Amino acid sequence: MAHELPPGIQDVFGRVLANLRISVTDRCNLRCHYCMPEREYEWLPKADRLTFEELERLVARMAPLGVRNLRITGGEPLLRRELAQLIARLARIPGIEDIALTTNGILLADQAEALWQAGLSRLTISLDTLRPDRFRKLTGQDRLSATLAGLEAAQSAGFAPIKLNMVVCRGSNDDEVESLLEFALEAGHELRFIEYMDVGGALDWRQEQVLSKGEILERIAHRFGTPEPAPTPPSAPAQRFQLPGGGRFGVIASTTAPFCGTCTRARLTADGWLYACLYATQGLDLRKHLRDGATDEQLTELLTAGWTSRRDRGAEERLAQPAREASVDREELRRDPHLEMHTKGG
Repeated sequence: MAHELPPGIQDVFGRVLANLRISVTDRCNLRCHYCMPEREYEWLPKADRLTFEELERLVARMAPLGVRNLRITGGEPLLRRELAQLIARLARIPGIEDIALTTNGILLADQAEALWQAGLSRLTISLDTLRPDRFRKLTGQDRLSATLAGLEAAQSAGFAPIKLNMVVCRGSNDDEVESLLEFALEAGHELRFIEYMDVGGALDWRQEQVLSKGEILERIAHRFGTPEPAPTPPSAPAQRFQLPGGGRFGVIASTTAPFCGTCTRARLTADGWLYACLYATQGLDLRKHLRDGATDEQLTELLTAGWTSRRDRGAEERLAQPAREASVDREELRRDPHLEMHTKGG
């Protein structure tokens, strides 16, 4: 009989540690307006980037503390060379039950099979539009065909169902809510609508650009019939819905209906900083301890102290602000690139 690991350690509000988002690179091959709208960025030094061995060691220390689910992110994670090797390493760690990856899909066609064989459990592909001209405008690249090719390759490799993420911005792509959902339903994917968030590089964020969960549901009801709530894990960021004609979708309403009270996620940057919230401005420099020779016991103590003292409720605090604008400014981002959403694995 396999040895059962104990449940996750708890923070000051009783939220357990269960999920870890691992950013393997801060770089990306797109410049999406809601995440990386600028031409130039302060990149993390490559020498500071954690090696696969270091990442494996940290995850092996976090699994006994409760981490069961991993999500590999970036920037664009498929820019990290030999990523399938990392997936294989992490899949062998006792206690890790699920490994997911979020990608824009541009490089996926050549890597989908290797990722599947390495043990990647699930795949999420960002897809904000089905129009080539709009894709170019929103991302700065004419690569919609590459994303769709990656999606097709992932299906062929065995990933099913694949989740699609659509960040909905009023005046930019909100007129495709219905058409993207129809595309996902016909292909057997599960689309998740994400409210536009005021995090990191979203420097031009304005409240009026947010299409709320309520508005999204109204539009879907008008076209597809009234959706009903579907079973959703308590700590899942997306609330899932069932359509009368069959098929499901989700809505991540971090901006208008934060789920801080059930958040079980920690975030590890590519250079080894651990953050307890996407909005957090302070983190724990694990790379320094790793490279200074910390023992496994010392790492466990650091990780335990970091989570059990956690008080972060960033999205709720942002919602409570009477005059809400972008959460940081350009000068802050230049001083500390860790405040960027693409660095924290947003």
